[in-house]
Amino acid sequence: MNENKKWYQLSGSARSNLIVVLIGIAFYLALSNFGVIWSKIAFLLDLIGPFIAGFIIAYLLNAPVNFFYRKVYHRVKYGRGLSILTVYIIAVLILAVLILAIVPSVVESIERVGVLINNMSDYLDNLNQLVQDLMNQFGIENEEGINDVLVTYQDVMEQASEMVKTALPRLVDIGMAVGNWFIAAITAIISSIYMLLSKKTHLRQVKRLSYAVIPKKQMDWFSDVLHNANHIFLRFINGKIIDSAIIGVLCFALCVILRIPFPVLVGVVIGVTNIIPFFGPFIGAIPCVMILVIVDPWAALRFLIMIVALQQFDGNVLGPKILGDSTGLSPLWVLVAIIVGGGLFGFIGMLLGVPVFAVIYAIVRDWVNKRLEKKGLSNIGASEEEKPPEPDN
Repeated sequence: MNENKKWYQLSGSARSNLIVVLIGIAFYLALSNFGVIWSKIAFLLDLIGPFIAGFIIAYLLNAPVNFFYRKVYHRVKYGRGLSILTVYIIAVLILAVLILAIVPSVVESIERVGVLINNMSDYLDNLNQLVQDLMNQFGIENEEGINDVLVTYQDVMEQASEMVKTALPRLVDIGMAVGNWFIAAITAIISSIYMLLSKKTHLRQVKRLSYAVIPKKQMDWFSDVLHNANHIFLRFINGKIIDSAIIGVLCFALCVILRIPFPVLVGVVIGVTNIIPFFGPFIGAIPCVMILVIVDPWAALRFLIMIVALQQFDGNVLGPKILGDSTGLSPLWVLVAIIVGGGLFGFIGMLLGVPVFAVIYAIVRDWVNKRLEKKGLSNIGASEEEKPPEPDN
């Protein structure tokens, strides 16, 4: 025993055991007070939400800002500021064009939906008559099950109509919510501008702080992870935005050609939900079909066939051309990432679950490869392409 050792100094194993015990106690206390802790976290997220949104905006606009700075303003004084101004002007113009092109048609479609709700009983009678005519034409007996389905559907639509009528008087609350959203949006935009202007300064500060707190070896590894994550996220998100915009325009054009009602509204819904991998078009198709089946059942059938064909085109032709192998995940892991991400975080989880899972997958893959290499087992489970060539005799 070391005589110079103080009574309060612990050995390495004792410190490790103490840390494990403290972590266990902290975990137990967190689970016991999960509701309180989650409410505090939610409050904090609401408080810093505009700044998180500003970071996301700055992150997405950083690539075009760098492009204009390198290609146009690199020799001009205040070149970065001019690059940011140019990108925001272009973004505002694109947004204005979209609003002028889409909003009037969407408003008209919503008004038509309001008329649809008011004439719900007439539409349901026509749907019932269509079913009866088809049954008589094909010699199908009028089974009670079909009538029960129609009655249930009518009850659901009447309840939805009542919900809409009840929600209309709450315009004051809606106005306040829109006002709060507008203030948060302005805050996010302003913070994103400051982040883009001072990007190098902020990154340098974060880097100095990180290397001061974290050991160099671990920080170097973490920097590589962040670099890989940035590459995956940029390729995936930018690719999905372009892909979804093309699908939305194609959906609108096909709706016009096939004479499907509400083409602009349907195109916007399908384009936005297509950002979600794999399930996106089908998620967007559900509310569209519910509306179309009342207005024109045959149009709803045409729409369903069109969505299936559009999803196949996107999944097998357009998506691979734009995205390529941006995540490095097999279809099974993509499906797992979407379901788990959506179950935990909703729409945002379904959107970002794939790139997040791709980063985690890359980290685990590299760790496994290094462990196997240290043990001299690099060929275990490797495909024929991954195995090193055998030496010639």
